[in-house]
Amino acid sequence: MWSYLHSTLVLGFVVLSNHFLMTTELFAQSAERPNVIVIFIDDMGYGDVGFNGATGPRTPHLDQMAAEGMKFTDFYVGCAVCSGSRTALMTGCHYQRVSMKAVLFPNAQNGLHPDEVTVAEVLGDAGYATTCIGKWHLGHLPPCLPTLQGFDSYYGIPYSNDMWIDPANKISDDIVLREGVTHADLKAGKKIKNGVPLMRNDEVIEYPADQATLTKRYTEEAIQFIDDHKEDPFFLYLPHTMVHLPLAVSEEFAGRTDHLIWDAIEEVDWSVGQILDALKDRGIDEKTLVIFTSDNGAAVGSSLPLRGRKASVYDGGIREPTLMWWPGTIPAGSVCSEVAATIDVLPTVTELAGGKLPERKIDGKNILPLMTAQPGAKSPHDTYCLMHGPGAVRSGKWKYYPWAEGTKGQRNADIAGQEPSEQPVQLYDTVADIGETTNVASTHPEVVARLQASWEAHQAEIEENRRPVAPLIRPRGAKSAERPPRQPQKQSAEKK
Repeated sequence: MWSYLHSTLVLGFVVLSNHFLMTTELFAQSAERPNVIVIFIDDMGYGDVGFNGATGPRTPHLDQMAAEGMKFTDFYVGCAVCSGSRTALMTGCHYQRVSMKAVLFPNAQNGLHPDEVTVAEVLGDAGYATTCIGKWHLGHLPPCLPTLQGFDSYYGIPYSNDMWIDPANKISDDIVLREGVTHADLKAGKKIKNGVPLMRNDEVIEYPADQATLTKRYTEEAIQFIDDHKEDPFFLYLPHTMVHLPLAVSEEFAGRTDHLIWDAIEEVDWSVGQILDALKDRGIDEKTLVIFTSDNGAAVGSSLPLRGRKASVYDGGIREPTLMWWPGTIPAGSVCSEVAATIDVLPTVTELAGGKLPERKIDGKNILPLMTAQPGAKSPHDTYCLMHGPGAVRSGKWKYYPWAEGTKGQRNADIAGQEPSEQPVQLYDTVADIGETTNVASTHPEVVARLQASWEAHQAEIEENRRPVAPLIRPRGAKSAERPPRQPQKQSAEKK
């Protein structure tokens, strides 16, 4: 009997090992390592795109990308708001592991520690050219700027577009000043809410940034980068400013629909189309992996059919519209319904680039078998735990919350016409009940016990092994970065 079991176990191990080796060998035999492009939208919801059933905004380029690549239906971010989500993507770590705040403001004192290894550093060390074009939001002063975190160059805004300038930022000698702002204003530390700086590398080159043109200018910068590096492997990180409030679009997209949010979504879709067309026109599409996703759920648009929105750990806040595209490698028109996450990007592209993983612990896993639709490929996460807000755990089809329904702080998460369950915890079958409407915790006590234990173990491990953030370095004598005073409301006649 033991001989039979031993032979069976050995055979199973050999099959799994050969499967992994075949997957790895597929990329090792490639003539060139793939370029990597990550397009990270701000505040785009699960239901904001045609490939997930949206009927308002038109997203033909994203829909075509889905037809030519793989749609991930159960792809999660590491936080339901900005900075925590970007931390998870860039480091492969839960943001609590590296002690980052969920949201950084211009008056923040800390940022992502330079000892943390980013995707850009892994790929840069592997010989890739690297750039960040768009919203950074992991620290707007040294030592946390993109060019100090592995990126060769940076162009974009340092945090969310509803914030303000920190007078400590370095000002370019040829800065473009707009909306009546003067050099004297900058020296005096004047700040305007929704007036954010546009930076190139470590200098502010425009203030306030012309937000209506950002999507277009980011796209032009990205295509120029592709042109400059099309002969060698490159990493392009494109975290768009839109569709975060305040919304803004270029003249070409203004008024296309009856809703500004839809106009903004359609311009982001146009941008994706421009990037993919550029890759095809230059003959490098078959050696380029493009990942499209969002940093959290919708703030203005739609997260339907999911429950909740931005800031909530219900699926509407953290389960994102996601595509992966790599012609000739990722099967066209494929769908993956296994659990995967932004923390998986770093280890996955490290494998593709032949790079070296960070020496310190990360939380992400290699999802190449999922991306390439290998037979029998399963999620590498038995449980995916998030400590954001009151917390959540996803395991297979189950979504578990170690807190009672009706807990405050879950944005727009109440179900209309339905009283909250009186059970102390929540469990949902996300396959049978994608909208998380029916709490089945009482009928599956064994699942509740298992996921509660996973949640507690995850919390304990993170708390025991937290790593520090880095203090931002402010020039001596810099003016305060505190929030600007509330602006007086305009008269009603001016609101029209």
